[in-house]
Order: sequence, then structure tokens, then C-alpha cells
Amino acid sequence: MKTTIIIGATSGIGNALAKRLVGDGYTVGITGRRTELLESLKAENPERFLVRTHDVTDVEGSINTLENLAGELGRLDLLVLCAGMGDHNELLDCAVERRAIDTNVLGFTAVVDWAFAFFQKQKHGHLVAISSVAGLRGHGFWPAFGATKAYQISYAQSLQHRAAKLKVPIFVTDIRPGFVDTAMAKGEGVFWVAPVDKAARQIHRAIVKKKKVAYITRRWRFVAWLMKRMPNFIYNKL
Repeated sequence: MKTTIIIGATSGIGNALAKRLVGDGYTVGITGRRTELLESLKAENPERFLVRTHDVTDVEGSINTLENLAGELGRLDLLVLCAGMGDHNELLDCAVERRAIDTNVLGFTAVVDWAFAFFQKQKHGHLVAISSVAGLRGHGFWPAFGATKAYQISYAQSLQHRAAKLKVPIFVTDIRPGFVDTAMAKGEGVFWVAPVDKAARQIHRAIVKKKKVAYITRRWRFVAWLMKRMPNFIYNKL
């Protein structure tokens, strides 16, 4: 039986993806900060979900949790990192930025490094990281979110390069959502907001196909293309 760990499964994309992967035959380890929400998800299929509570900003605790959960699963075919943080920060409050950095950089790095090392020792595995279209270009009202997502995009590319050099079947998928109907899609000017189930369906498809990069929903590929090519004098007026 296939096994996976989903980090950040309490709600949103992680929660919907956990249900979809159980339907695809996986035994799923679900983690997050809110135990009651994880237990509620487990109650839907007690035989196929394993629950662990942790916060990715607690680096040592996260690694211990993952080690124990992988041991209970017996093997690990897939790890999906959905946990993320980001807020509008027009006042450039460093405390707000720190929350994004602790989650999206420090916590992210600890988890993906552990997963890659685990897969390297196991000689196979699939790592999926949820970054964002926001990582393609800086934004004045949420600087740390965009910057930390750019870090994740670059780090995923680095791990893809590393896997290619190792010449073992380790796959790294960078999922870049636009706006999805979760707590993260807040503020003015949001558009093309995808239902969570639609986003989870497209992410599942990208996992099955072992894509290197997938935009969610797929129409965001056009926005990404435009963002990367738009001159600064136009972008800065948006």
C-alpha cells in the first residue's frame, strides 16, 4: 500500500488533498497544529489516517514527528508540504514578516531536507512543496510572503538538480497556486479564486504525473508568464 505524509492537513488544500489521496489508495499521515481538526478528518476514515500534531516552526519537534510517523507507516512514498504563512504588511511590521520567515523558510527547509535525505537513503520517493505564484515577483504589500515563496521555488529547483545528479528515482514537484478559496486568499484585488476541491484535483493530477512544476489552476501559467516578462515601469503601477 502506498503511503504519504501531508504537513498542513488541518484545512484548505492539505485537507482536501488528504481525502483525495486516501481515495487513491494511500495510507496518509496527517499533521498540523490543530489536533481537533486532524481528529475530525481521521474520523472520516480511521483505518487510513494517522494523526500527529506539530508546528513546522518547531524544527526539532517536526523532525522527531516525521521520523516517528514514517516509522509507523513502514515506508514513505510521498511527502506533501502544505504548511504556509503570509499576511499583508503595509506597515512593514517585522513581527509579521518573522512569522512568514519562520514557517516558509526555516520550517520549510527543515522538512524538505529531512524528506530528501529520507528518500535518498530509501532510494526512491516523491517530495511535493506548495509554493506560490507570488514567489515569481515581489509585492509591496506582502513582501515576506513573496520573498519566502521565491526561496521555496529556488530550493525546489535545487533539489530537482540534486536528484538528477544522484540518478535515483526521487521526484520533486513545485506546486504554484494562484488564489485558492482558503484563509490565505484575502485582501482586495483577488481574482480567479479556485475552489479548494478543484485545486486539490489538479494538484493530485500533477503528483500522479510527477510534474516538476504545476500552476494551480492551470490558467495561472499565463499570469506567471506575464509576471516574469512585464517591465518594471508597468508592474510598479499595478
